[in-house]
Amino acid sequence: MTTTTHDRPTGTREEVLAGWRTTAPAGLAVLPLGIALGVLVVQSGLAWWWRPVLAGVVFAGSLEFLLVGMLAAAAPFAQVAVTSLLVNFRHVFYALSFPLHRVHGRGWRAYSTFALTDEAYALTTPPEAQWWSRARIITIQAGFQACWVLSVVIGSLLGSVIPPQVRGLEFAVTALFVVLTIEAWKVQRSLPAPAWALVCAVTALLVAPANMLLVAMGLFVAGLVAAHVVAKGGTHRA
Repeated sequence: MTTTTHDRPTGTREEVLAGWRTTAPAGLAVLPLGIALGVLVVQSGLAWWWRPVLAGVVFAGSLEFLLVGMLAAAAPFAQVAVTSLLVNFRHVFYALSFPLHRVHGRGWRAYSTFALTDEAYALTTPPEAQWWSRARIITIQAGFQACWVLSVVIGSLLGSVIPPQVRGLEFAVTALFVVLTIEAWKVQRSLPAPAWALVCAVTALLVAPANMLLVAMGLFVAGLVAAHVVAKGGTHRA
């Protein structure tokens, strides 16, 4: 039995296979980062059950690295909540173009909303994705989650055999975003945004080193909003 998505008939099995083919290359790319997180959880001294909680329930790579440090330091709940909001606030904008309208059923839609990661969004931005079936979209998202959980588990197992003298694993997510920033600059060649981000980071480090992340992200968002308002005002005057 087949169903029709847009003008092309496809079966559920074919859609699931297509979803796995789409996920596999990017899924392999997140394995090193997940392994680093698993090792970091073990070496941070957190209880074993934090591994499946962070990997399967939180399921937000960059936030999970931040949470490991905050949990190990027993950070206040308010700080954890605000940090989580700022780090993952971009997902609100992802939802504007993500093909959630193709995911029918309350349960499936709830899971799709929960599993809306950067990688899943990147793979579902092509125009043809607006006509993908629920099976393909859910397979892509579930595939990423499976790869992530597996990599964290592998990292957890390796963490018990890696000597504690090995340092720098907590820098993995910082290195990742530095590389992403460099690649984004190569594509857009826009200097103001990364320059403003650096100014915000240095300012936050000097003014509030204990809450550097929150202050830096707050300043950066405020700057982006101000720039948008100024640009919009200039357009209206023109």
